[in-house]
Amino acid sequence: MKINLLTVGKTTNAHMIKLQEEYHNRLKFYIPFESLVIPELKNTKNLSIVEQQEKEADLILKQIEIGDELILLDDKGKQFTSMGFSKYIEKKMISTHKRTVFVVGGPYGFSQRIYQRANGLVSLSTMTFSHQMIRLIFLEQLYRAMTILKGEPYHHE
Repeated sequence: MKINLLTVGKTTNAHMIKLQEEYHNRLKFYIPFESLVIPELKNTKNLSIVEQQEKEADLILKQIEIGDELILLDDKGKQFTSMGFSKYIEKKMISTHKRTVFVVGGPYGFSQRIYQRANGLVSLSTMTFSHQMIRLIFLEQLYRAMTILKGEPYHHE
């Protein structure tokens, strides 16, 4: 299985970019992993929120292949402890899906089409974080899950 992280809009903070790269490089030792950034929409001031969501949905769906398991990082999703998330990832690893794609949406979330296509929702917190921070938090939690599954000492209970 391969895990992809698909995000709408790039990270602009140099410190966060460096940390994201660090966790991305660490993950390569555990699982095939790829990050893909969909550029933010331009000239959106004349678009409604729904129109922006729909345009982002078109861009997201272009990146999804038949057979992909699509998991949205969404505040309405299931919450896990780090141990629980590692078990969730382990189940994904033994499933028949060739790719599990986690998606961070744009500033207004996902369109109904994306929710309908999604195979699941995961919430990383009940608090609201910037989209740039969520990427880093997800990468760290995915790395933590991998170290838990390998029995390595990164995670402490």
